[in-house]
Amino acid sequence: MMSEESGASRHAARLELDELMAARLRAVLPLVAERTVTAITAEVPAYSGTLTGQMREKIENAVRIALDTFLQLVGRPQEADPSTPLAPALEAAYALGSGEARSGRSMDALLAAYRVGARVSWREVSATTVRGGLPASTVAEFAELLFAYIDELSAASVAGHADELTSAGRARRRYLERLTQQLLAGEAEEVLRRSAERADWPVPQTLTVVLLPRSGLRAVLAALSPHTLESGEEMPGVEPGEELAVLLVPDAHGGRRRQLTRALHGHRAVLGPARPWHRVAGSYERAARALLLGLPRAGREAAPLDTEQHLAELLLSTDPEALADLRAQVLRPLAALPPATAHRLAETLRSWLLHQGRRDEVAAELFVHPQTVRYRMAKVRELYGDRLHEPATVLDLTLALAVLPPPSEPD
Repeated sequence: MMSEESGASRHAARLELDELMAARLRAVLPLVAERTVTAITAEVPAYSGTLTGQMREKIENAVRIALDTFLQLVGRPQEADPSTPLAPALEAAYALGSGEARSGRSMDALLAAYRVGARVSWREVSATTVRGGLPASTVAEFAELLFAYIDELSAASVAGHADELTSAGRARRRYLERLTQQLLAGEAEEVLRRSAERADWPVPQTLTVVLLPRSGLRAVLAALSPHTLESGEEMPGVEPGEELAVLLVPDAHGGRRRQLTRALHGHRAVLGPARPWHRVAGSYERAARALLLGLPRAGREAAPLDTEQHLAELLLSTDPEALADLRAQVLRPLAALPPATAHRLAETLRSWLLHQGRRDEVAAELFVHPQTVRYRMAKVRELYGDRLHEPATVLDLTLALAVLPPPSEPD
């Protein structure tokens, strides 16, 4: 793990214990290890109640090995490669840090354990060296070496902890990205469940798709569930320069949809419907269609575009050619009229159908006199005859005129 000579190895070159002192220190290693683990359990909350049974034995053994390696380091200072006895201990410390990250313990807890371990180890070891008659100056050098050694072990553990989190984070991000793409592609539920389990992602009841510019992504994510998924893929059919993000928001159905709408205020977002989590592809398709159609937003521009408020327009947009054919068919009686006149009559007929024949309301919507409405509808009845009272014709006219195109030429 370390190719160059370490600080502990350089200190060891200035200190050598005789065999008698080394033997005394080795004899107290089991006691030192036991007391070290006991202190860590008592003083570091993250380890309280967890270092028991086989786990405690494992940690005590690791402490004994670390201290034995230290004694080897001191006992062989003139070796050609002074880092040799230290390398296995550093590898073990690295592995310890990696394992602690996998166990869910923080780096702060790990460093706190090292601090407690260093203090207890030195207390026990120094007592042995003093009783053995080691000169004060040598004890001081011994302390310097021990703490340099423990610093290197803790640094190796920190590196292992950080690398594990980085590696695990990268792997989980890949799993989450794959799950997101599978959800948007409409994969089978059993496939999605396996991917969700692999990504350690809690399966919600529903998912709701939100499309919004990436410029506002960070602010929105801060207000949403931490389990919100984000697609890093570009949306098909949308200009690349728009840089839109696709979010899959869990459990934003019912009353929580209003909370989601408030969180999206001011971000020019498009809000799809809530769908069972494994059928969220339908929410994505509807939101994308609403975006491409450029549907108007309810109220101010800052409000999100809620597809639930535009279901009729979205329904009519599913087959534009069929709608155009239907419009041409039902408006054929107006085809012989000048385009502007035909448009006025079609506009009046649309309002008449929507207001169920209430002339004053039609006049108010069109900003004309009620008598004008009467005149126009008389002309419409003349053109359509009795068909205007047939339910099938009324349905076709309502659908065809639901979204009335502008006149083809000015009046």
